[in-house]
Amino acid sequence: MAQEIESVRYDEEFVLNSRGMKLFTCKWIPVNQEPKALIFICHGYAMECSITMNSTAVRLAKAGFAVYGLDYEGHGKSSGLQGYVENMDHVIDDCSSHFTSICKKQENKGKMRYLLGESLGGAVALLLHRKKPDFWDGTVLVAPMCKIADDVKPPQMVISILRKLCSVIPTWKIIPTKDIVDTAFKLPEVRQQIRENPYCYKGKPRLNTGHELLRISLDLEQRLEEVALPFLVLHGEEDKVTDKSVSEQLFNVASSSDKTIKLYPEMWHGLLYGEPVENRDIVFEDIIDWLGNRTHLGNSRLEMQQKRMNDVLSKSE
Repeated sequence: MAQEIESVRYDEEFVLNSRGMKLFTCKWIPVNQEPKALIFICHGYAMECSITMNSTAVRLAKAGFAVYGLDYEGHGKSSGLQGYVENMDHVIDDCSSHFTSICKKQENKGKMRYLLGESLGGAVALLLHRKKPDFWDGTVLVAPMCKIADDVKPPQMVISILRKLCSVIPTWKIIPTKDIVDTAFKLPEVRQQIRENPYCYKGKPRLNTGHELLRISLDLEQRLEEVALPFLVLHGEEDKVTDKSVSEQLFNVASSSDKTIKLYPEMWHGLLYGEPVENRDIVFEDIIDWLGNRTHLGNSRLEMQQKRMNDVLSKSE
């Protein structure tokens, strides 16, 4: 299905992953210009790309970027039990395979490659970087899930019990948590839209999914110094879903030579579409400025990588 809205061409298709599952993919391409660079969006837990992240993708495409998305297994329009992830390593493999195949297309060779991850998608972006350390040119991390906030994480004793149950009843929806929609999104109309979206998962987290989210967030939190690609990390000061202190820690300890952090007073978790329009404008101005400063139409990836290498060498002298 292809359609054109506001100088952006939208298209979608299903692809098969290595395990034979049908995964939903979509893309937003600027119509009247050659894309400046490629952006691959990684959605949050229980979310999806084509509806909840459409406004984000359209905004980036109108700014001149080609934007690509994929719904993880058990999410959105992809195959699998809704809200269930057997193994986050499979999700990383699926994203890496699909995104890499797009980068290797003839028309995309030489274009800069960026990741944009929201919440769980921020963790996915960092794990994609870990899988292929030299492949990505940078990432925008929006309230990344490098640690689940204590306010929404079950007590340690409950976690221990649930871990033991994972092997017996992995798909059960019994993890006790607060309603994330109310906690994450400031605007009531956005909460309503998400609740009415049939492709967003609404139930309590399934046992194994919760275990996998906890596993990767603990792993990332302990290995933040390994992050080496250019990044912009954004976090609302009033985020009650993911921990802003870990974003600050990421900024402080990551080995990246090019790193930026933006903390937004009074903003919540859902920075991209859950805030009032004036707040969203601030966030997107920061994102597009950061991307634009690192992307110059006509420059190849090779030239940009050489420039970054020269910058690193000049700083070390």
